[in-house]
Amino acid sequence: MTSALLTDRYELTMIDAAIGSGHHDLQCLFEVFARRLPDGRRYGIVAGTGRLLDLIAQFRFEDAELSWLRENRVVSDPTLDWLANYRFSGSISGYSEGEVYFPNSPILTVEGGFAESVILETLILSVLNYDSAVASAASRMVSAADGRPLAEMGSRRANESAAVAAARAAFIGGFNATSNLEAGRSWGIPTMGTAAHAFTLLHSSEEEAFRAQVAAMGTGTTLLVDTYDVEAAVDLAVKVAGTGLGAVRIDSGDLPVLVREVRDQLDRLGATKTKITVTNDLNEYTIAALRAAPVDSYGVGTSVVTGSGFPAANMVYKLVARRDSADQWVAVAKKSTAKATVGGEKTPARSLERGVATAETIYLGDPSGAAEEGRQLRVSLMVGGVADERFLGAAGTALARATRERAISEMPVDALRLSNGEPAIPTVYRS
Repeated sequence: MTSALLTDRYELTMIDAAIGSGHHDLQCLFEVFARRLPDGRRYGIVAGTGRLLDLIAQFRFEDAELSWLRENRVVSDPTLDWLANYRFSGSISGYSEGEVYFPNSPILTVEGGFAESVILETLILSVLNYDSAVASAASRMVSAADGRPLAEMGSRRANESAAVAAARAAFIGGFNATSNLEAGRSWGIPTMGTAAHAFTLLHSSEEEAFRAQVAAMGTGTTLLVDTYDVEAAVDLAVKVAGTGLGAVRIDSGDLPVLVREVRDQLDRLGATKTKITVTNDLNEYTIAALRAAPVDSYGVGTSVVTGSGFPAANMVYKLVARRDSADQWVAVAKKSTAKATVGGEKTPARSLERGVATAETIYLGDPSGAAEEGRQLRVSLMVGGVADERFLGAAGTALARATRERAISEMPVDALRLSNGEPAIPTVYRS
């Protein structure tokens, strides 16, 4: 499957005009960054890079796409000939997937000819904006859960492709499992799930439903206990599965009170090792409110796949430098009010004191100073159009998850607060 038409028309019309002016092969640097974090957020998590590298490799204009463009007179014949042979041959570098980022962090840098690079703008932003929004929200929920596992279960609240992307991004953000089987197959994410209320309602009694589930899945299963009466269902669950019942799930009610009552009831029944999982329109704030309750795990749906109110990460893709006739980089930048950019090649480093981040330091031009400044943040992701395999597939996804954990461990305590605040560390430019 080609990803070539997952783009905006103006990407192609720009190329059409650039071919006409002879500037389409001029070497350029494009940069992805976010001017600001979503309101009140203190950090963001880079996600989507592994997916993006796959999609760039699939970015081809085949006969069907070229015919459609010709029939609809989108571009001229010379441009159609150029598109027919399109293969990205440039280089991409940037923050490792799973890394923490801040306002103006140079998250991704694309180096190549103008045409071959600008055409990737929409694809790059659609992937990074959504996946990073989900991973950032997930990371906040992981902090709120304070070590208790979380499962992503929001497939029914996103379109079918976004559901898989969201499951992957949530896993990178620190979630432990997903309900989405395609995410498990494609990205190596642990999957989970047992039964919904429909299964209980299918049977003539709750006891019949519980017995059927235990017969199929064993006593270690999780029984859903809020279809009718929670107290009666907990009694029945232990009666059917015994004190070795794996878990009960609560999907409604006043959770702080109800969870405590269910824990006390399970303990009285001798099911002291039976866990309690909750799944009731949770977000980072409701999860934090349950810290004192005896919850063992959480399932989160709508909130995580919608970025907990911020479904896009405010990232943009801007031309920051181009080669001149002497083959030197010339910085270029927008000067418009409120949307000004900082031109030129950039080398980012994380300034640290005693292992704690103090600033996002971005070196302009000569990168030598960055080598002495904390932890280097830019890695090579693609060279000559070929992706670094370390960042692909299930292994790349696992690596991104580990990267987030390490990066979060460097953050100051304020970064993990859920209350509205400024970015946890400042972004500092140095020449």
